[in-house]
Amino acid sequence: MTIAPALEPRAGGAALGVPPVQGGGPVSAGSATRSAASSSHASTDAAPASPFYFMDTPGRGWSRSGEDFTMPGNGTAVPASFGLPDERDLRELLSIHRFAPAADPYGVPRGGAPYFAEGAHARTDRHASGAAVPACHPPFDVNAIRRDFPILQECVNGKQLIWFDNAATTQKPQSVIDRLSYFYQHENSNIHRAAHTLAGRATDAYEHARETVQRFIGASSPEEIVFVRGTTEAINLIAKSWGEQTVGPGDEIVVSHLEHHANIVPWQQLASQKGAKLRVIPVDDSGQVLLDEYRKLLNDRTKIVSVTQVSNALGTVVPVAEIVDMAHRVGAKALVDGAQSVSHMHVDVQTLDADFFVFSGHKIFGPTGIGVVYGKRALLEDMPPWQGGGNMISDVTFERTVFQPPPSRFEAGTGNIADAVGLAAALEYVTRIGIENIARYEHDLLAYATSVLAPVPGVRLIGTAHDKASVLSFLLKGYTTEEVGQALSQEGIAVRAGHHCAQPILRRFGLEATVRPSLAFYNTCDEVDAMISVVRRLATRRA
Repeated sequence: MTIAPALEPRAGGAALGVPPVQGGGPVSAGSATRSAASSSHASTDAAPASPFYFMDTPGRGWSRSGEDFTMPGNGTAVPASFGLPDERDLRELLSIHRFAPAADPYGVPRGGAPYFAEGAHARTDRHASGAAVPACHPPFDVNAIRRDFPILQECVNGKQLIWFDNAATTQKPQSVIDRLSYFYQHENSNIHRAAHTLAGRATDAYEHARETVQRFIGASSPEEIVFVRGTTEAINLIAKSWGEQTVGPGDEIVVSHLEHHANIVPWQQLASQKGAKLRVIPVDDSGQVLLDEYRKLLNDRTKIVSVTQVSNALGTVVPVAEIVDMAHRVGAKALVDGAQSVSHMHVDVQTLDADFFVFSGHKIFGPTGIGVVYGKRALLEDMPPWQGGGNMISDVTFERTVFQPPPSRFEAGTGNIADAVGLAAALEYVTRIGIENIARYEHDLLAYATSVLAPVPGVRLIGTAHDKASVLSFLLKGYTTEEVGQALSQEGIAVRAGHHCAQPILRRFGLEATVRPSLAFYNTCDEVDAMISVVRRLATRRA
């Protein structure tokens, strides 16, 4: 029997003669699903300047083209003539068929074409209190989108679940669930360096996921994408590898007052170990960073600036492009924590010019336990591994070890293969819907929710920056945050109540906790109304 040689890790099934899985680009209208077959993009004329705070080129959405009346030779009209599904269409509603591109040699469920359609009517104000409130103008059919998320049909305390805890974790579309199931049914194997078919399939799926992430965030090559467990591990990797190699006594590390503990503690540990200093960008009373004060912190001892793009506690959208640029002017590196931004806005790491960008899969409709480090290739190549073991080595003797180049150098041991594949399915799903469509809808939903929550007697909003993602943080006079959270939970409404792993920024406002509803593109104005009804009822009781 002949044993296959040790292959370069990303060779996978290509070296074994296993047919490759189709790439992750958008499925064409003719090959995705029956609904996409008769859809077309609206006019591709240049879009006007966007009124939304994080969009440069808003999409035009989708529209459905007219269909000809179909009359077969036998003179009997087929169901399609009246806009009705035929037997084949009904079969394709089964999830395992719905998501598979026709040309995929494995029939792998890849991420489903969106069901939304443009043209939903604007919502009228149902809270006539004398002040006008923004209307919701969905750019797609949110109810159709909701059908892709099975957990939204769950009942909690006898009520249909309302999931307003998206900043903690997002729910998963059926395409991601199907993709994970398919992996374990048909591809499950360890990856790289094996002479059997399933190893080739698993390797192809894993490396396809790396390429999908690369395209989604605009990295220049897959070798700049490292898979980790999540944003916390991502920042720890950078601090333990790049940081321990680069930061020395008297050097300075800059973070903002808005940071999650995961972007504070690793840098504190590094500063303590190396005799360096941690410096903090202050924020104003709205929760926005003060760029003038940030500029004063920078000097030739600044080694890295590590900031969030969106605050998980307040929803503030931080001007990271300016922060990165100013860091580079003094020779410092810049890390952007995209855990809370990647599901709400377009990210292009090359345009941003971030040296590192990190995010978690479970924040963008993917599985838990999978995350991403993007690093500029030159930086990754110069960084030592932070863990040792299998997969990340090229050669081992008892005298020395030769390490693989990035990204394998940073992926010691058996990785989270299935969930990397699931993350790719989530990113493909988001791509098909369009991040611009998501951004526009969430912008309107946040504006509506803010306008109806703020006037409730006893409500105090925390974090009122002009640029915000879809996070609300508030207190209700006369109640602890836990009491408000429990009252909402009794009505099936899930919100986060606590410090949100961001104690420094809450203490900046004299607080230890807030109630935090956080919204996603599958949430609705009716769900917001249900939450407001509970908050109003509580306010009335203690008035």
